[in-house]
Amino acid sequence: MNTKIPFELIVQRHGPTVWRVCRALLRSPQDAEDAWAETFAAGFKAWPNLPGSTNAEAWLVTVARRKAIDVARGNTRRAIPAEELPEAGERLSASSPEDPEDAAVRRDDVDRLWDAVHRLPEGQRLAVTHHHLGGFTYREVAEIIGGNETSVRRAAADGMKNLRKNSREITEGEYHE
Repeated sequence: MNTKIPFELIVQRHGPTVWRVCRALLRSPQDAEDAWAETFAAGFKAWPNLPGSTNAEAWLVTVARRKAIDVARGNTRRAIPAEELPEAGERLSASSPEDPEDAAVRRDDVDRLWDAVHRLPEGQRLAVTHHHLGGFTYREVAEIIGGNETSVRRAAADGMKNLRKNSREITEGEYHE
């Protein structure tokens, strides 16, 4: 008898990885939350019928990637009216009180990081997202996004190099202003 672990444990174990993938693929934290929720809603439905040998993390990342694409496509098809625009990083919250200036600096750093990730060419962004944020091996990333292990390794290295370069340019620009 092959029994699977409860889906709640799958959410606990792989929720952070799925979040990082959704956040890296979508600019808006709200869109990332939508994709994350849709990933686990779809996962909950499909979980009972999946073979026990399924790599749950890789499967969820693949679902998350598809859900992120669906969310991004959906956004291009409809306008969402709003009386006021939320502040950048507003959805970030701290569990304990902190200095508002420190929180603002951290939000700015987080926003700059995600902007830099989103500016990467698609192949580099996907390789960095799945390997460095998702924790997958280069071979697993190649299976998820297509290609071979060597090309994924190169794309991830180039992506990290570009992120470091952008980080230095931003930092140097701040000190020279």
